[in-house]
Amino acid sequence: MGEAWSKVQKRRQAKIKLSELMSKSDQVIVIHYSCESFYDRPDGSSPRITSIAVRNLDSGQTTSFSIHQIAERKEYSATALEQHYNELEKFMLEEFYNFVSRHSSHIWLHWNMRDINYGFPAIAHRFKVLQGTPEDVGESKLVDLSRLLIAIYGVGYIQHPRLPSLVEKNQITHRDFLAGKAEADAFTNKQYVKLHQSTLRKVDVLANIVERAANGSLKTNSTWKDIYGGYPAAVIEIIKENPIISGLVGLIGFVSAVVGIITSFIK
Repeated sequence: MGEAWSKVQKRRQAKIKLSELMSKSDQVIVIHYSCESFYDRPDGSSPRITSIAVRNLDSGQTTSFSIHQIAERKEYSATALEQHYNELEKFMLEEFYNFVSRHSSHIWLHWNMRDINYGFPAIAHRFKVLQGTPEDVGESKLVDLSRLLIAIYGVGYIQHPRLPSLVEKNQITHRDFLAGKAEADAFTNKQYVKLHQSTLRKVDVLANIVERAANGSLKTNSTWKDIYGGYPAAVIEIIKENPIISGLVGLIGFVSAVVGIITSFIK
């Protein structure tokens, strides 16, 4: 029962968090980035970052930071990009952290950007390697959509890889969307524009997913038991969430009370 109640509580908190995000969506920034593969790195070096995309959840206004765009502004040829990579990457990250500084009060909605392999710590570390000073993004400002969905729908709500699977199940437009290995291959093949387009598509996809989760239209593989569990506490949660069921339960309770009063007078 303790485990079931904990699950109900986590789900309730996740639903509240989701509601909060949508109520102040103009203060929520969706973020995703692409980088060199962080696997098979025997020298222990950090993976280079190629592009970052940020999208305002309310307006849909999207800003991107990418090495190939900076290379174009500096009038470097495509063939010369690699030899100037550190310079270009540092300039890109400077622009990104300037954006972070200007949006210090915002909430950052992301997908699995949690650690030094892939996430805000990885971006900050990469900037430090390039002799930059990253802006701090406090943990209270970070919301991991992937964990939020697990809390709401259960750990088995969709098969791995979860993000592409959700896109397919919900028939979300996925033009330019690259999965993990395809992104790594694109980097190896110096297809930086392709990586950039994929990053832009993914912030659009994440915004689409969180909006569907909020309005209840997101399709998953979850069963009733996956979501609520099989205990009385879960049943109570369902009643609270469904206004029709809640109303019927209230009506039944009212009628029962009235019948009880009438019966007591008759006796």
